[in-house]
Amino acid sequence: MHAAPAGVTQPRGTVINMTNQRIPADRLRDFATTIYERLGVPPADARLCADTLVQADLWGHQSHGVLRLSWYVARLRSAVCRSDAGPEVVVDAGAIAVIDGHDAMGPVVAAAAAHEAISRAKQHGIAAVAVRNSNHFGVAMYYTLMAAHSDCIAFLSTNASPSMAPWGGRERLIGNNPWSWASPAGRHAPLVLDVANTGVARGKIYLALQRGEPIPPGWALDANGVPTTDPETAIHGLIQPMAEHKGYAISVVMDMLSGVLSGSAFGSDVHGPYQSERRSGAGHLMIVLDIRRFLPMPEFNRRMERLIEGLKAGTLAEGSSEIFYPGEIEARNDALNRDLGLSLPDSVLSELTALAADYDMRTPWENRAAQRA
Repeated sequence: MHAAPAGVTQPRGTVINMTNQRIPADRLRDFATTIYERLGVPPADARLCADTLVQADLWGHQSHGVLRLSWYVARLRSAVCRSDAGPEVVVDAGAIAVIDGHDAMGPVVAAAAAHEAISRAKQHGIAAVAVRNSNHFGVAMYYTLMAAHSDCIAFLSTNASPSMAPWGGRERLIGNNPWSWASPAGRHAPLVLDVANTGVARGKIYLALQRGEPIPPGWALDANGVPTTDPETAIHGLIQPMAEHKGYAISVVMDMLSGVLSGSAFGSDVHGPYQSERRSGAGHLMIVLDIRRFLPMPEFNRRMERLIEGLKAGTLAEGSSEIFYPGEIEARNDALNRDLGLSLPDSVLSELTALAADYDMRTPWENRAAQRA
């Protein structure tokens, strides 16, 4: 396995081999919750933060799952992320609000923004909540889906630490700055989009590093602008934008919305979750629409069902077995993984084992073995 870049927590201890073994999601959630509580995070907040990680794994997004637990632990230990902080509404203007996260855990701040935006949208039909002084919050769809489950449509943007160069440059100056949309979809699982503006989320490169695997060609360049398939070289180099100059331009717009407008850090002043000694400064913007102000819910749901059915009835391309609408694959993964349990890379299991030792705990799979004994 490659050595981890400076500031990145790397697996410790003996490598665990649990090939084909699956861990119940609730045990992973309980484990992560307890770790956060041991670090001073209030119980409800600890449960939320743990759930965002496990839910990412359930959706099949392991790059944002419990792989990141040790990163967040390191940030809490160094106090650049504050376990005792809470979000505060500092601008209250009807349909508009600004929240100061005071360097609290990103999921805590983002969830507060989601609740605030949903509540205000129910009052005014539309709401925009900007967030400053937050931290990395995991997968954006976790929060936009909160609105979809409340009969609303939501948009969420965030900025991130620099990972790519401006189009035509070779210096890392702009983050992948993800964004998400979510909407209810009648009898179907919600329609949800969650994308970064790089060709691939940087977390997927860290996942490849954890697994000791190369990355596909086209994902990244080294520090000299030369294409690379080595994940460690890619992390030190440049992640390629999606759709060439368009991905770069969208990322700049998301930084404007998330960082500049919110009063938070932006550009190269934002720092990532793997940088355990640097304050994040991440900013977010959440916009929510109350569907009932536009259409009765039954009518909206029927129209969404028609939209999805029209997509799925399309003629298949050669080699394709089915057409999926955005969010459908995640919904299927969730159902499957809740039933079967989660299969994690051995390096992640090793890191969880090391955390368990640090806090004198059993690992989730040891708990399961103890119950069967």
